[in-house]
Amino acid sequence: MTTKNSLVLERRGQLALRPIDLPTEVGPDDVKIAIHTVGVCGSDVHYYTHGRIGPFEVKAPMVLGHEAAGTVIQIGERVTGLAVGDRVCMEPGVPDANSRASRLGMYNVDPAVSFWATPPVHGVLTSEVVHPASYTFRLPDNVSFAEGAMIEPFAVGLQAAQKAQIAPGDVGVVIGAGPIGIMIALAALAGGCATVVIADLSAEKLAIAGQYPGIVPVDIRSQSVKDVVDGVTDGWGADVVFEASGSPKAWQTLLDLPRPGGCVVVVGMPVEATLIDWSLASTKELRFETVFRYAHQYPRAIQMLGSGKVDLKPLISETYPFEKAIEAFDRAVEGRPTDVKIQITMP
Repeated sequence: MTTKNSLVLERRGQLALRPIDLPTEVGPDDVKIAIHTVGVCGSDVHYYTHGRIGPFEVKAPMVLGHEAAGTVIQIGERVTGLAVGDRVCMEPGVPDANSRASRLGMYNVDPAVSFWATPPVHGVLTSEVVHPASYTFRLPDNVSFAEGAMIEPFAVGLQAAQKAQIAPGDVGVVIGAGPIGIMIALAALAGGCATVVIADLSAEKLAIAGQYPGIVPVDIRSQSVKDVVDGVTDGWGADVVFEASGSPKAWQTLLDLPRPGGCVVVVGMPVEATLIDWSLASTKELRFETVFRYAHQYPRAIQMLGSGKVDLKPLISETYPFEKAIEAFDRAVEGRPTDVKIQITMP
C-alpha cells in the first residue's frame, strides 16, 4: 500500500484532494498504469450528491472515477499482450473468472464483480492504478487518451445495440439524449440502423446529437415522438426502441413507438416503480431486452474509434486539470444543458 494524492469522496457531499493508501503491488497477471484522463460519470456524481446507489452505500472514504485511459508503466511476469509504454484504456469491472455468470459469458452480471468507484472499491482519480491485464486494452495510435476514456460509456451503447439484434436499414428510437443516450444512438447507427430518432427535453443536448448524420432529434416539448416515428416509417413503427432516460413517464407512451414484432431495450434505470402496458406489448408481440453495463464490448468499441466509424470527440464538453477536480464535479452536479461529458486530466 502506498499513499497517493487522489480525489476522495469523504462522505456524501464532501470531496477532498488528499493522499490515501491504495494498493501498488503488481501481480503476475497485472499491469500498473499511470492515469492520464478520467471521465466524470453520472454514477460518480450520484455518489457525491446522494451517498449511495441502490444497495451500494459510501460508508468510508472512496476514490471516485471509473472511465479512464493511461500508460502502462509496469507489467506482471506472466503478461504477454502488453508492454511498458503502451497507451491503454481499462474495463473497470473485474468479475470472478470462475463464476457461473462468467462461464456463460455474462460476466457483467456476476454478483462478485469488483467495479471501480463502487463502494467499497476505490476508483481511478489518482496517479497510478494496478489492474488485471485481461481487462486492459491497447489504444490505436490515432485514438487519444480523451477518446480512450470515452470507451467505457460507449461500451454501454454497444451492449444495447447488440442486445437489439439490429438488422441493416432498421429505424431506431432513443428516449433520452444524455451521454448514454447519444452513445446508444451512435452505436445503433454503426450497428446498421439507417435512422435513429432521439427524443429529449433538452434542446441543447438534442442539438449536439443532431450534429451526427442519421440522427433525428425530437424536442418532446413541441413535437410528438410517435408522429415523427410514424413519418419516418410510414406509420409502421420503429424496429427498435431504446429507453435511456430512466423516467417512469417515458413508459406511458413508449410501447406506441415500436412496430409489431419490434424490440424494446431497457437501459435507463427508473428510480421508482414503472407501469408497463403488457396487453399492448402482447398484442404487438414485442421483444424486451435489458442492459446492465456491458460484456465483451471493449475490443469492438476500440476498433470502431480506431477506424473512424464513430467519432466521440464532439461529446467532450470540458476538460479540467486534476487540481480542479472538485470544480469539475461541482459543474457536473449543475447539469448544464450543454454538457455531455466532463473529463479530468491527471498531472
